[in-house]
Amino acid sequence: MIEHLVLRELDGVDELKRSEAFQREVWGADDPPDNSDLMLAIQHEGGLVAGAFVGGRMLGFLFGFPTSDPQIQHSHRLAVHPDSQGMGLGQKLKWYQRDWCLKRGISMVRWTYDPLRRINAGLNISRLGATVQTYFEDYYGEMEGINAGVPSDRLLAEWDLNARSVALRAANEYQRTETGVTERIAIPSDFAALLRDDMERAVSERLRARTALRNAFDRGLRITDFDTETAEYILAPYVPFDLAIDV
Repeated sequence: MIEHLVLRELDGVDELKRSEAFQREVWGADDPPDNSDLMLAIQHEGGLVAGAFVGGRMLGFLFGFPTSDPQIQHSHRLAVHPDSQGMGLGQKLKWYQRDWCLKRGISMVRWTYDPLRRINAGLNISRLGATVQTYFEDYYGEMEGINAGVPSDRLLAEWDLNARSVALRAANEYQRTETGVTERIAIPSDFAALLRDDMERAVSERLRARTALRNAFDRGLRITDFDTETAEYILAPYVPFDLAIDV
């Protein structure tokens, strides 16, 4: 447990400017951060710009903004400082985001993430309960920093904040059941290491997973869970409505 950890919205231009430097530390100096002026305007118009703090030090950062649907927020950035990873801060920030959204009548949060990043898949799908049925090829085009060298493919995570499976995870009561599971798709155990040490294989894995996931989505399957031990997506036929709960 992190002593004196505070999750809160960023307050004022100075903290927003600090978040620009924080983003560079996480994604690399060559990857342009979200601008503090833009984040300030979006925050004033109903967006969420939050951080995890111990004392005056920022350990985590989250940025989400409104969409054309007032019940849906797009979550654009989630970052934990390299020195603070492994402490569950990303998960804590997402549950903070859920509470923040539900208080404001927002029932769905969507965001994109790299399908081959095992840590992200474990957080987004296994721990939070988001599901996926949309694949974007080379979503951002050529990227710099930690994402350089491979097509910027992304999955669109959809987080139904009122879904029973999400509520059970929030209460730490969820248990995986594989009744009806029709397919598993594996991803590399350490994609970052491939990017660093074996770019040819990294590109090959990107294309393999792209084909497998797109084919599964075309057949009506949806990512419903992620096995963190085997690094496999669990896919099942799409069920449009999960059992909702009162909040």
